[in-house]
Amino acid sequence: MQRFDRYVLSQLMVLFGFFALVLVSVYWVNKAVVLFDSLIADGHSAGVFMEFTALSLPSVVALVLPMSAFAATVYVTNRMSGDSELTVVQSTGYSPWRLARPVFAFGLVVGLMMSILTHVLVPKSIEQLRLREQEIAGSVTASLLREGTFLHPSKGITFYIRDIAPDGELHDVFLSDRRTKGREVTYTAERAFLVRDDAGPKLVMLAGMAQTLDLIENKLSTTNFNDLTHDISGLISKPGVKRRRVNQIPTAELLFQTAAIAEETKKTEGEVLEEAHTRFQAPLLCLIASLVGFSALISGGFSRFGVTKQIIGAIFLLVVIKLVESLITEPARSDPRLWPLVYLPSLVGLAMVLTMLWRAAGTYRPRRRPKQEAPA
Repeated sequence: MQRFDRYVLSQLMVLFGFFALVLVSVYWVNKAVVLFDSLIADGHSAGVFMEFTALSLPSVVALVLPMSAFAATVYVTNRMSGDSELTVVQSTGYSPWRLARPVFAFGLVVGLMMSILTHVLVPKSIEQLRLREQEIAGSVTASLLREGTFLHPSKGITFYIRDIAPDGELHDVFLSDRRTKGREVTYTAERAFLVRDDAGPKLVMLAGMAQTLDLIENKLSTTNFNDLTHDISGLISKPGVKRRRVNQIPTAELLFQTAAIAEETKKTEGEVLEEAHTRFQAPLLCLIASLVGFSALISGGFSRFGVTKQIIGAIFLLVVIKLVESLITEPARSDPRLWPLVYLPSLVGLAMVLTMLWRAAGTYRPRRRPKQEAPA
């Protein structure tokens, strides 16, 4: 690449990194707040929270890459236009088509990043996230070891701990079991420990009492004990085996085993194919977003008043592309034969780019209206 191309590409990559960092931070913080409320409120540790936020990061990055590429291109082109750099380069004979070459290379680099995300990192992260969700759903420790709160880990069970000592000792434990019809059993203990063995977690209660209420005969019997071991593995509702989702399945399976994947995920074949081809469309959209931002600003020419109108026009064109994307989603999902519609937003964007570069190169000449002669 020539020196000018390297210069423009370096500027684009620096600004792309800045905008990507800002947008990822904004989206990531919003997502992290929701995860924090759901995980920490359920008694999970900060390590689990950090693991979940890290696994959700690839999806957030894939979401902001096209916007970051567009913002970087618009900013660099606007700055070079304001500093008259583009005017100087054009005076040496560089056409708009030639000026678009480093932008095209930049779009290819961003598109390659997006391809790695959509085809590899995002499906793998979603798959791992689903596995961790399933594991945590059956976590006895996170579900039961919470101080000062009456918990209902499953239907008919109430559990309470007043305090948890640093060594893991539980103080003033209350356990009510109403799962057996016609009978309620309530356990209270001054101290207790949660232990694990091969058979599952056990609650060892010390210095307590068990009260059994027969609701049919309306009789209450009590039993004092020094120590009592209670199997609590059945207190937590075990999550069922979850089927895979479309967004976590490899692209090759979606394309070549469409019918089987549709049956497995309870989706239509159109939805499966739409997901597969969207993973190819997303990198193309990064390239188109970059070129739209550049061509919209370069088509306006030099002006002492800046390129504010061109920037607004570029944003409008990007909105039109996203509008086309939303319009073709439902038809593509309803009929598997319409999967080529997934690429229509990129084709529309490409047509916009070619038209604007053609006009900027001077190929397009609007016809002038003939002057009307003044009446005699």
